[in-house]
Amino acid sequence: MDEENNGANGTFYNQQNQNGVRFYSMDAAGVPNKKSRTKKALIVFGIILAVIAVIAVIVSHFDNGSSSSSSGNVYPDDPYIAKLSVEGTIASNNSSDYFGTPAGYQHQWTLDTIDDLIKDENNKGIILFVNSPGGGVYESDELYFKIKEYQKKTGRPVYSAMGTMAASGGYYISVPCDKIIANRNCWTGSIGVTIGTIYDFSGLLEKYGVRTNTITSGANKAMGNPVEPMTDEQKQIFQSLVNEAYDQFVGLVAEGRHMDVEKVRKIADGRIYTAKQALALGLIDKIGTYQEAVADMQKTYKLGDCEVAELSDDDTSFLGSLFGKINIPKMTSKSDVAAIVELMKDENEFPVSYMCDALKKY
Repeated sequence: MDEENNGANGTFYNQQNQNGVRFYSMDAAGVPNKKSRTKKALIVFGIILAVIAVIAVIVSHFDNGSSSSSSGNVYPDDPYIAKLSVEGTIASNNSSDYFGTPAGYQHQWTLDTIDDLIKDENNKGIILFVNSPGGGVYESDELYFKIKEYQKKTGRPVYSAMGTMAASGGYYISVPCDKIIANRNCWTGSIGVTIGTIYDFSGLLEKYGVRTNTITSGANKAMGNPVEPMTDEQKQIFQSLVNEAYDQFVGLVAEGRHMDVEKVRKIADGRIYTAKQALALGLIDKIGTYQEAVADMQKTYKLGDCEVAELSDDDTSFLGSLFGKINIPKMTSKSDVAAIVELMKDENEFPVSYMCDALKKY
């Protein structure tokens, strides 16, 4: 005999089988099923995202006590010292994460920001927080000249506050600064130039029976080609490129640190120096923290009332700011020959750079 009972939580059924065993079931009218719960969860999540987006828009449009530039940077309306970070490789190919969030050093943004600071009378100085193994000759030199331009046009101080490393190009951009203060654990120096490693795979390709033909208009047009041995003449050509950039580096260090050129050459053999060693050689002015660098500028230039504004290339992607950085690893499996071909492709570029190879992986 079947029975039916209606309750507040739905309709209950019970029935008896031929063996006298009674079964109970419920039509849970008031209890959502799994599909319904998922739908409601998505709606709630969507509402939360919408609220966050609205808040972000409101904050960005009504940020009190500050003004913004055409490039999107926001600057204080009161006197301030600007902090600019030069972290990672100094290069023009600005990197970003999966969501488009700026990652590492942003070259053009840094140059544009210094241009803004030159025009901003509220700005009273710049502190470069340098944590870099170096970078390209062109980009390092471009930033060097921008710092010099800022000093010449404004008469305001620029400090280099070195973090864990400020090597090669990282030291190059610190040279024009009014004072260099390095963390006691900093590795700096590495004054020199590299053209990178030029691979010669000719013997290995021969082992696999691979033959190549390179058609050029001159004997040195394809110099550095990884499938042909380099001639002595080509080595000399590459060395001349490195030497010229090296002479430029040495000259800037001598000028910026008020040292004799020959003295600089003796210590500019590419080696890395600790902060203590760099201080003894006159490559830096003081050992101290970033906070001590700020305090030094405020005291030396009577800027004690100035706040420190940390400027950064803010993320323009809402998803990027919401979910952060995501690194998606590449899962690949290659044969020996395929790996060699890829390595040749990656390493067949050798721009002259102020890069400390020993530190660039950090």
